Amino acid sequence: MSQLTYDLDTLRHSTSHVLAQAVLKLFPTAKLGIGPSISDGFYYDFDLDTPITEEDLKKLELMMTQIIDENQSFSHFSLGKEESLKILQKSNQPYKCELIDDLQLNDYSFYENGPFVDLCKGPHIQSTKEIKAFKLLKVSGAYWKGSEKNKMLQRIYGTAFFNPKDLKIYLHQLEEAKKRDHRKIGKELNLFSIQEEIGGGLILWHPKGSIMRNIIETFWKDEHFKQGYDLIYTPHIGKSELWKTSGHLDFYEENMYDKMSIENQDYYLRPMNCPFHIMIYNSSLHSYRNLPIRYAELGTVYRFERSGVLQGLFRVRGFTQDDAHIICSKDQVNDEINRALTFSLNMLKFFGFSDFELFISTKPSEKFVGNPDQWKLAESSLQKAVEVQKLPYQIDEGGGAFYGPKIDIKIKDAIGRQWQCSTIQFDFNLPERFGMSFINSEGNKEEPFMIHRALLGSLERFFGILIEHYSGWFPTWLSPVQCIVLTINSEVLPYAQSVLASLKQLNIRADLDSSSEKIGYKIRQAITQKIPYLIIIGDKEKENNQITLRHKKDNLGSFSLESFMQSYQQEFYSPIDNDT
Repeated sequence: MSQLTYDLDTLRHSTSHVLAQAVLKLFPTAKLGIGPSISDGFYYDFDLDTPITEEDLKKLELMMTQIIDENQSFSHFSLGKEESLKILQKSNQPYKCELIDDLQLNDYSFYENGPFVDLCKGPHIQSTKEIKAFKLLKVSGAYWKGSEKNKMLQRIYGTAFFNPKDLKIYLHQLEEAKKRDHRKIGKELNLFSIQEEIGGGLILWHPKGSIMRNIIETFWKDEHFKQGYDLIYTPHIGKSELWKTSGHLDFYEENMYDKMSIENQDYYLRPMNCPFHIMIYNSSLHSYRNLPIRYAELGTVYRFERSGVLQGLFRVRGFTQDDAHIICSKDQVNDEINRALTFSLNMLKFFGFSDFELFISTKPSEKFVGNPDQWKLAESSLQKAVEVQKLPYQIDEGGGAFYGPKIDIKIKDAIGRQWQCSTIQFDFNLPERFGMSFINSEGNKEEPFMIHRALLGSLERFFGILIEHYSGWFPTWLSPVQCIVLTINSEVLPYAQSVLASLKQLNIRADLDSSSEKIGYKIRQAITQKIPYLIIIGDKEKENNQITLRHKKDNLGSFSLESFMQSYQQEFYSPIDNDT
């Protein structure tokens, strides 16, 4: 176990100040926005008269290196509002002045390195000389304060590491990530599309992608039945009163789509599934003997995301959560958390992930609901469950939501990137808001514990992760086309069709390419489509009642169809199917 540290964040944020100083040297009239560290680097926003080019990035890197070599110290000072505005107005920085007005503080924090002064709460490294490895990555547009009503600024992204070796690894990872981009592979394999005529962030699942989604959903449902969950379905819209009770209209409305009026009643597209699950629970009385109750739903939700942050399957406006809510008594909390965590890990392992890191977020110091005993029990149950798994974990002290602590599970993909998928989250807020209760063993009403739980996160995002993890070369059991039969000439077509029919009788997702193209071209096309198994049929195969088999790019030789299936059948069926 280790506490979260922020040393790398501090290094990266300090590097963003060096970037801003370099931009002002190259573009003296530049207006500064903000420059925070982010999960894999940093950025800084600038209002510039001319667009930044790739050549400009190279020049900026050279200037940053010069600044770093000057060994400029970072020093901190604070000023009142009037003095702060004078400094920023003198340097012609209107966006910083606007931040001063927004913050409404008694004193404002500044950091200075060399000739560069910036409004900033810090912290920072001691000196620019501590920056050993950095790289500017790209430029994009970003609205000031994230609002389309404001001016579009230029955002320069970069990253920094403690040493050149780590930077080299990261840059290699970025290059590999470009090759694996799910948007590129999804188009090449005809899995999904996003079309402007329909709207940004709205996914069209093509037939091949839909085959894969059906495999995932079928497995998901079967496993939930085995784990004692009840499958439910709920509407895509709900009355405004529901969202008032849940608190979404008070705290989440900016992420919800505008209301619609139906017969003089206001309705909203659902941003979450929770209130519907609670209403099903509240539709009847419950005894402690009925608990725990576990509701699960593949529920599509809709959240407003600005166009600038939409990113393929990773950031969308309509997505399907693999959502579940566990409702239990105090005595059942430990068992249910342990059970939910084990279920989450097993689900992720099934899809080929084995490297996990867990994060426990605990009670914030201020503004939380629920009593201390509830929080203590919940946090204890999360930590016990994680320790049983003997996996690395970190505690984010005070990082929990106001309504309950949680576990987040991060997986590592084939090129070492971390993705946050599963979440197990207590909620002390909604049970009280909706008046949830059960009759305890003493015949009195008692408020249950409620646990939100997602295994994959959302189907869209998880599908994108799978595409990039496997680079489109999915396990045979998950591939939309598992096998393709390729003919060398038209005379062998009847035999090739009989082979195809035999494969389909075995529920193998097989296809046939009987076109007049040369066999070399057909093989290259099949490999481009990342079909795992290629069956080649020519005169020799027809005469001997055999097939010639290739697996991806490897020639495996000649087989009878029966011996092929005996040797390789396990690869064609879900690992779960093979266990039964």
